[in-house]
Amino acid sequence: MTNRLLLRSGHVISMDPGIGDLPEADVLIEDGTIVEVRPDIGADAEILDMRGRIIVPGFVDTHRHTWEAPIRGCAPDATLDDYFVDVLDTFAPVYTPEDVYAGNLAGSLECLNAGITTLVDWSHINNTPEHPDAALQALAETGIRAQYAYGSANTSLSDYWFDSKIAIPGDDVRRIRTEYFASDSGLLTMALATRGPGFCTNEVVASEWGLARELGIPITVHVAMGRLAGRFGMVKQLHDLGLLGPDTTYVHCCYLHEEEWRMVADSGGTVSIAAQVETQMGHGWPPVMQAIEHGLRPSLSIDVVTTVPGDMFTQIRAAFGAERARVNADCWQANLPVPSTMLTARRMLEIATLNGAHVAGLEDRTGSLTPGKRADVVAIDATALNVAPVHDAVAAVTLSADVSNVDTVIVDGVIHKRDGRLLADVDRARRLVEESRDRLLAAAEARKRQAA
Repeated sequence: MTNRLLLRSGHVISMDPGIGDLPEADVLIEDGTIVEVRPDIGADAEILDMRGRIIVPGFVDTHRHTWEAPIRGCAPDATLDDYFVDVLDTFAPVYTPEDVYAGNLAGSLECLNAGITTLVDWSHINNTPEHPDAALQALAETGIRAQYAYGSANTSLSDYWFDSKIAIPGDDVRRIRTEYFASDSGLLTMALATRGPGFCTNEVVASEWGLARELGIPITVHVAMGRLAGRFGMVKQLHDLGLLGPDTTYVHCCYLHEEEWRMVADSGGTVSIAAQVETQMGHGWPPVMQAIEHGLRPSLSIDVVTTVPGDMFTQIRAAFGAERARVNADCWQANLPVPSTMLTARRMLEIATLNGAHVAGLEDRTGSLTPGKRADVVAIDATALNVAPVHDAVAAVTLSADVSNVDTVIVDGVIHKRDGRLLADVDRARRLVEESRDRLLAAAEARKRQAA
């Protein structure tokens, strides 16, 4: 029996140039697939009244350490250097599989509540083989679309981040690939989260890149950020090792040299930018315009909720404001007019949706409200006082709305939030993540006393 859902009479921003924006239109979903986007669709379907709502594709977060939800806000004033000590060397070593489960459960539900329908879960917390199992169990239970990026353990800074000779365990990565990802067409897909040159020996880097390519999974790596990695020339090192390719996402990219930007673009690589983290924690300036100027399609990511909010509205505004401030300042200094390529509100929505799907390798199934794609859809309440009256629907989403205005969230045709209420056991998720917080604080303190 066909399952039909009809979103009726909303202001549709499709992010599909062939459809455009429709001030009053319907979206028909059949068995999880978008089949029509136009006014006045007649269909025998469950109807959701979208009057007073702006309908957009779901946001795509291309890099989040979801496991950190239990330690949300633990490092509000941290720099990147502080993060390595305060998070990776304090809490990560004492994480249990139960903590990872709690973090991924609460973190994924947080995403859905905020209109993030697709998540790249950068999971560098695989201290035992049970840790990735717990992470994947939580992702599957929430129903979010996610790319699970299997990362290293984090039990020692010196062992895993300073010229590390310890590679991600290939046998366990192969196990996870076989047990959970027999198909690449499901809600959950797989990637490899690598540390890269500068953090690891060349032998480890080559081994991890080779492992990902053996298994046919994409690679995601932090590059060119902060005091250390900003000086590593990581992309140049990868080029010299013969490892660049279209299967790799480069996260941050704040201090890429011109030559490295060309290498990323020429090799078909993709880019993820975490603007709030980058400006706040000292990674460097969010290089949105640099990526665009090199023919790339940058995406946005949250990164760490230990220090910044976990919603896409924050990232959109952080990137938009930072880049416009930089361009305006440069033009003022040179006494030049502002260029026509200046970031716009519409470009930011494209970056947060369609570009994100491109970077996650999922543009064939999400990122726009295109017939034939899977139905990952968000409706924003445009009647709320912080959004109304609407003059420009795109600006209403990117510059006015916040998480409280996310009225409806649909992933793969399944409703996860309706009338502003998340359709999940939020109380259980909160209880688990609070219990995890308490356990982690106690374990970190005990470890500190033991080391004293």
